[in-house]
Amino acid sequence: MNTAEELTASGKTRKLCFVTIGATAGFQSLIKAILDIKFICALHDTGYTELRVQYGKEESSIFDDFVRTNGEGGDSGGDSVRGTLVEGILVTGFDFKLEGLAADMRDAKGGIDELVEGVVISHAGTGSILEAFRANSPLIVVPNVTLLDNHQQELADELARQKYVIVGKTENLPAAIFEIEEQRSRRKPWLPVNSQDGLTPSKRFFAVLDEQMGFVD
Repeated sequence: MNTAEELTASGKTRKLCFVTIGATAGFQSLIKAILDIKFICALHDTGYTELRVQYGKEESSIFDDFVRTNGEGGDSGGDSVRGTLVEGILVTGFDFKLEGLAADMRDAKGGIDELVEGVVISHAGTGSILEAFRANSPLIVVPNVTLLDNHQQELADELARQKYVIVGKTENLPAAIFEIEEQRSRRKPWLPVNSQDGLTPSKRFFAVLDEQMGFVD
């Protein structure tokens, strides 16, 4: 039985921070930031028990070095998932999932398997943001400022202006964790119970891209 399964079987409350950098562009600075001990301590201080990382192909060596440095955690959920225990936080990671990340996003939302509501931390790619919105998980968006065509920053800033997300910076991610916890009770959901605009979540998202950002023809 792996550590996450042991936590579930024990009946103890679990709280997940799920991080994704997407499947296209690398984002080494984000992976390094979430594996920094200051960030992990911030998770511990705010009641998290798990950090799950989708780190992509290019960043696999960063995660592997982290696991080796902090002690191999054994079986953490499958042959492609590696992990360790740091500061009381179960840290696991994988490069890619063919089935997608919807289940991970739902785990971050909580409400199942002793999971309470946690957070998703994502690059500012439209696909990952929309996936988190569909799960209705609290979301910290971290734009990749190294990209030449930096629509990520514009999109993140607009969604933050509308109070759907919090924008995080790789140089100070603990601050974003404390902010999401402070604002949790006031978070504006992407999926209102009674939508007045008649739009599906996907159409509402692309309406933001079209009307506010001019990304959609």
